[in-house]
Amino acid sequence: MARLRGPGGCPWDMEQDHQSIAQCLVDECSELLETIDKLDMDHMREELGDVLLQVVFHAQLAKEAGHFDFEAVAEEINEKLIRRHPHVFGDVDLNNSDAVLKQWDEIKATEKANKPASASQFKDLPPALPALLFAYDVFKQIEKKALPVGDCVDMEAIEAMAEELDEEAAGHILFEIAAACRLKGIDPESAARKFARRVMAESDALVAPLEADAS
Repeated sequence: MARLRGPGGCPWDMEQDHQSIAQCLVDECSELLETIDKLDMDHMREELGDVLLQVVFHAQLAKEAGHFDFEAVAEEINEKLIRRHPHVFGDVDLNNSDAVLKQWDEIKATEKANKPASASQFKDLPPALPALLFAYDVFKQIEKKALPVGDCVDMEAIEAMAEELDEEAAGHILFEIAAACRLKGIDPESAARKFARRVMAESDALVAPLEADAS
């Protein structure tokens, strides 16, 4: 990548910046996810390389600007893995996945302590997260933190649906919803994201008085 960006390199590569290649990362991740869904190992190897190339590309751009290089990226994630696995690299004794995840969240919260405080009970989520995964993560936090939900969420109906659901049935339902949205002229991504944010807002509104009373 340094050669491609350097003198006598590729004109296209030399013209790029972080913003101009951002969509490439989204595209390559999508293609990788397709190989994972199919368990297509030969093409998965190829797509992992394409995703890695995006990491290398961004690291090279950052190096040229004097910010960091690929070695720094690798070193930081290595240190993070060691820091968040004291049960492997330290003397903490954990014997099940639930305990590991609880410890991971506690360590992560400590790491994020210096970030600007948020009034919301919901952790920061990537703004470009697909709406379905965004909704999934919102509900995940509701479960993990035992957050209250407003009238827009029927927990009993959700639990009843989950009892009857499997992967094929979930795919069937989601496809039909997407198709119905198409016929109705509704953007399913926007609809799911707006509703998930409504759930977050109602939950935060229910938590705020409780926190005020506790203080």
